[in-house]
Amino acid sequence: MNYSEDIIIDKFKHRTVFLEEAVDMLNIKPDGIYVDATFGCGGHSYLILSKLNKFGKLYVVDRDPFSIFLAKKIIDSRLFIIHDRFSKLINYVKKYSIFGKIDGILFDLGMSSLQLNEPNRGFSFMRDGFLDMRMDYFSSMSAFKFLFFSSSFKITHILKKYGEERYAKLIANRIVEYNKINILKRTSDLSRLISSVVFNKSHKHPSTRTFQAIRIYINNELYEITKIFKYLLSILNIGGRICTISFHSLEDRIIKNFMNKYGKKIYFPYKLPILDSQINDFNTIRLKVFKKIFPAESAILLNYRSRSAILRSAEKII
Repeated sequence: MNYSEDIIIDKFKHRTVFLEEAVDMLNIKPDGIYVDATFGCGGHSYLILSKLNKFGKLYVVDRDPFSIFLAKKIIDSRLFIIHDRFSKLINYVKKYSIFGKIDGILFDLGMSSLQLNEPNRGFSFMRDGFLDMRMDYFSSMSAFKFLFFSSSFKITHILKKYGEERYAKLIANRIVEYNKINILKRTSDLSRLISSVVFNKSHKHPSTRTFQAIRIYINNELYEITKIFKYLLSILNIGGRICTISFHSLEDRIIKNFMNKYGKKIYFPYKLPILDSQINDFNTIRLKVFKKIFPAESAILLNYRSRSAILRSAEKII
């Protein structure tokens, strides 16, 4: 069976970031068990399947119903499809009896082109559409509802926490004022409102941080990462690989801290009142961490959205 990413690119104009590099870092065993925790358009999954023999297995996870629609188009007995948030993977690992047997898991935390290019998903400030921003429809609140029912204080807090937006208070006040007269429910209206407040001299669009912050909050994205990382090592086989692709500092910080926690020794001050046994507990290294990778200039020229991507990977050694 031959799989080609061109099927996806031709139909959705989506170019997978770190396609070869991420799959290479998984160090695929032909008969291994792998998880693509963020199926998206399927670029990484197609390549993983092409490297597995008839005994290999690939479990793909996504919360987005359209991604699941794409996954179901793959007719392959080695493929298992999970329509849920990846934070709930533990339930399916137990269901399929693969706890502690996974040889590699991949997280591509970026937005797919099929999400950004569909106006009514509401993710892009470059296209006019309804302010939705939900990655799935299990979420109880759209971006429109959040902005309409929230106070200026609440919106300010979210923009600062998840977007690190220096103009958060000004934007929040303007949103609340706007909603007293009109109803802010279009991406283009929100983008224009932000541009009237933010005086950005950098290359970033003024709406970038605000849209990012609202999306992260609506979809509880940082919680999703934190939750699965609490049990991630336990579901991996010895020698199993973790591969992550992050696109902003908030999610990358969580990943980096996780890998540092299990991949580096902690050095305690001399004569600190602590037992050797306690030090040994802290210093049990469970991960071999590999050097992070940034996109090549040629990759950025082909896909400008990849410019902020960071590929991190590690191997479970105990």
